[in-house]
Amino acid sequence: MQTNEPTTYAAVDLGSNSFHLLLAREVDGRFEVLHKEKQRVYLAAGLDHRYCLSDEAIDRAVAVLKQFALTLADFPAANVKVVATYTLRRARNVKRFMQRARAIFPFHIEVISGQEEARLIYQGVAHHMHHEGRRLVIDIGGGSTELVIGEHHQHLALSSRNMGCVSYSQQFFGDGRITKKRFQRAILRAEQELESITTSYGQLGWQHVLATSGTAKVLTAVCHQGDLNQELTLDDLLQLMNSSCAAGHFDNLPYSELVPERRGTFCGGLAIMIAVMRSLNIEKLSYCDYSLREGLLHELHDKLTDKDIRVTTITNLSARYVIDTEHAANVCASLQWLFPHVAKPWQLSEEDLAVLNWAAQLHEVGLSINSSALHKHSAYIIAHSQLPGFTQEQQQLLATLTRFSRKKIKLREMPDFIHLPQATLYRLIVLFRLAVLLNRKRQAQSKPQFAITVDGHSLNVEFKGKWLKEHTLFAADLEAEQRQWQKLGLKLQVF
Repeated sequence: MQTNEPTTYAAVDLGSNSFHLLLAREVDGRFEVLHKEKQRVYLAAGLDHRYCLSDEAIDRAVAVLKQFALTLADFPAANVKVVATYTLRRARNVKRFMQRARAIFPFHIEVISGQEEARLIYQGVAHHMHHEGRRLVIDIGGGSTELVIGEHHQHLALSSRNMGCVSYSQQFFGDGRITKKRFQRAILRAEQELESITTSYGQLGWQHVLATSGTAKVLTAVCHQGDLNQELTLDDLLQLMNSSCAAGHFDNLPYSELVPERRGTFCGGLAIMIAVMRSLNIEKLSYCDYSLREGLLHELHDKLTDKDIRVTTITNLSARYVIDTEHAANVCASLQWLFPHVAKPWQLSEEDLAVLNWAAQLHEVGLSINSSALHKHSAYIIAHSQLPGFTQEQQQLLATLTRFSRKKIKLREMPDFIHLPQATLYRLIVLFRLAVLLNRKRQAQSKPQFAITVDGHSLNVEFKGKWLKEHTLFAADLEAEQRQWQKLGLKLQVF
């Protein structure tokens, strides 16, 4: 019996200050919030000068994830999207955190880039707030600040700056004392962080300014006695700075709207907001209650309804660099033929095939620079481009597949992935190399007829008739390829 029950989605945001869980159902194109959870974790406070997370911070985070796992018990994994932001993308020992998390939290955690975080924040705003003209969205988090200019659902400029209310409060107000000099130092440092984007953002311009998340909420509440509908001005913030300096210490801040958990990060967030408004000549802004989590919900909904933004991202990048789409399609066709033969014995998934196909569409973007060292140029472009919809690890994987799609494999240049097992990475690389090699002549009709089988770590390729003897150059390429596979502990057997 079919039912028309609305689909329920879960968005989990592992932020630098707090972890959030949001459950919502989609009804007639809009989301109805069913449940919210917020837990202070102070993850950014656990980063040391070497960007390593302390065991205490990891313990706090794992304890919250254990609670979230109970809330999400029996929830379909496909309906859950979990992202980690600034602190976990900076932490050098993130693998240790992930190992602990996997033991008690059964959902995949995606570490997203600052650019991707900014894009998702904007989507969360755009799907709930409607304005005519351009808008600037500001999100001051615990470890980073995202600034986006967009119009309707389309972002026009994305930026993520390494400054947050937790990190700045630790750096400039670490002992709790509040002085004008400390504020001036924090504001100046934030202005320096913003300096590289002020001109381009000013040229784009905007008609509306919205500030999201905890820092904007508490600043608005403190300035306007809890009324979040009031606009925030630079004068409001400067008066707040003066009264905070008069208090002299976090413990003495006289604001009834400031909860105890926010006292330790209040001044850092205030300094950053002052710097943003000064640097971008913002007269006033409004608080917005929608942000990253709402963006995650819409992203998840679109993916499950076959509107994966990653497909659009790849198509747009291919068009920008005028890719030979026929050749890319031929490489994809080879992958489509090869993949079913190896998927089960090599434990590869449909997501792995999707990544291989995207790599095929992008592996020649470096031709726009030079055909010499094409694979290196292409990998650089992929690694340093904005790829909406892709996590840091997915983008790194695309770049890695392209980097080692031809010529020598250099193990010392192989990156270390958080989630992707090394064996899977190596198998994807050799499969991609073989598909590229089969299309080296760029003519679909010139590809050989052959059969393949998998025997453990060996891929056996059997050519029909005398084809290989009649194509000595291709045979030499295969022989060279065999030596490269050996570096990865894999064998290419040719018959």
